[in-house]
Amino acid sequence: MSDAPRKNLPQITPESAEYWAGCKRHELLIQRCVDCRAAQFYPRAFCTHCSGGKLQWVRASGRGTLASYTIVHRAVSPAYAAEVPYVVALVSLEEGPTMMSNVVSCSPESLRIGMSLEVVFDDWPEGVTVPKFRPV
Repeated sequence: MSDAPRKNLPQITPESAEYWAGCKRHELLIQRCVDCRAAQFYPRAFCTHCSGGKLQWVRASGRGTLASYTIVHRAVSPAYAAEVPYVVALVSLEEGPTMMSNVVSCSPESLRIGMSLEVVFDDWPEGVTVPKFRPV
């Protein structure tokens, strides 16, 4: 067993299991309400727009724009120290919802609010796949 620090792993719930399964397949999934057609992220048991309980999983385009971000210079734990500096961002998806993620494959100084991004997937050794974004 390794004594290396471990990253925080997501808590997979009944509401989020399909989302994480999609990430493993390198598919970004969001929920869409059958009744009002509103798209939402993060996964929930009901529609945040109309409170309906009929939700379906749809594959998102994976495209979005940078809504906001911060550059992290001090890692939250030793498990993330090798990644400093890293970017934590709010990404407005083409389908409407906003999700928090990381922006990768660029220097943090090159980021601009409104820039176009696309999803990429980071397969962690712990068996979890995490969606991140890179500039288009």
